[in-house]
Amino acid sequence: MAHFRQPQSLAVLSTFLLTVALVTGQAQARTLSYASVYPAGSEADKAVNAWADKLEEYSDGDLTAKVYAMSLLSASEISGGVRDGLADAGYLLTAYFPSEYPHINLLNESAMQVNLYDKDRLNGLGTYAFQGAITEFIFFNCPECLQELEAQNHVYTGNVASSGYGMVCNEPVVEPADMEGLRMRVAGSHWSRWASEFGGSSVSMTISEIREGLSQGVLDCTISSLPEITNLNLTEVVSDVTVDLPGGIYAGSSGASVNQDVWQSLSGDQRRAMLRAGAYLTATTPWRYESTQERALDAVREQGGNVHTASEAFHEATAAFVEKDMDTIVEYYQERYGIERGEEIMTEFSQVLDKWVDLVQGVETVDELADLYYDEIFARVDVSSHGL
Repeated sequence: MAHFRQPQSLAVLSTFLLTVALVTGQAQARTLSYASVYPAGSEADKAVNAWADKLEEYSDGDLTAKVYAMSLLSASEISGGVRDGLADAGYLLTAYFPSEYPHINLLNESAMQVNLYDKDRLNGLGTYAFQGAITEFIFFNCPECLQELEAQNHVYTGNVASSGYGMVCNEPVVEPADMEGLRMRVAGSHWSRWASEFGGSSVSMTISEIREGLSQGVLDCTISSLPEITNLNLTEVVSDVTVDLPGGIYAGSSGASVNQDVWQSLSGDQRRAMLRAGAYLTATTPWRYESTQERALDAVREQGGNVHTASEAFHEATAAFVEKDMDTIVEYYQERYGIERGEEIMTEFSQVLDKWVDLVQGVETVDELADLYYDEIFARVDVSSHGL
């Protein structure tokens, strides 16, 4: 029986077409699903959508993202949902998962140390300094942090942070004695200890439950960043806001936490694009929060509410608490989660934070901040090994 022999020209053509098909398949535009835990139109949602735009821009259209605002996964479902591929990426708030991310939460809970800096040196830029410091530290100084994410099938590609935390309440809180008996929603054990220090009690609930808790009297206050007043539509359920205590920020967030299988399926150029977009998300989230605080306070005033600053005595008592609590955080995480390197981590992190207090001085726009974060942090990440 005669064997058919393909002409050489056809064989070459077939090989060429196969190669083109493979290359085209690899370069084909891909849409990632992103689960946001904030409602559409909130500042956090705007930041995430800006991230999606930058992802498309930096990948030359190779990667796009569809943002699901407060619908695909709730805040308490993000960790498992991204892990299991229900979303390709998401807004991971690690405080909701204390057992899974203790090292990241340890760093986050040290945020009140920003209160101890001289105000003139901070120059109002403490949020950006802490955000840069925690992002750099997670990428390069905390292998345990990356291992925690890897254990949940997540890859760290950017961070998100709030503006400074205040008290959003149904009664005035300006003196230490005003805290007695108040039920306060908190987002970390350090704020819980602070509330207890002054006679309050802490309540743990997700961001989606805060409005109902305040409305029904389950809560007297939420310790939150001030733009959450409008982000979560709280203006009708609060009457008094204290703007300057307890302080600290929330930065324990893998803001574009990517499913590891998805990350590993991307090309090197695509992973680099995600990191560039991640640097922008890391900058634009706190920038939006900081720039919309006054708008949120105006919304409270328009509803007949009152805006307060805490007394000097309350500030002095809080500073004393923060000094003491830096050691308590280490002890707490060692006893509760077995972290052995806590003191070393806190010392090293404070040094990185001190560097960032100086680095952010002079930054005047969100693009300048994003460039600073990218040049100092994200550009140093090796896409041939990170998350692989």
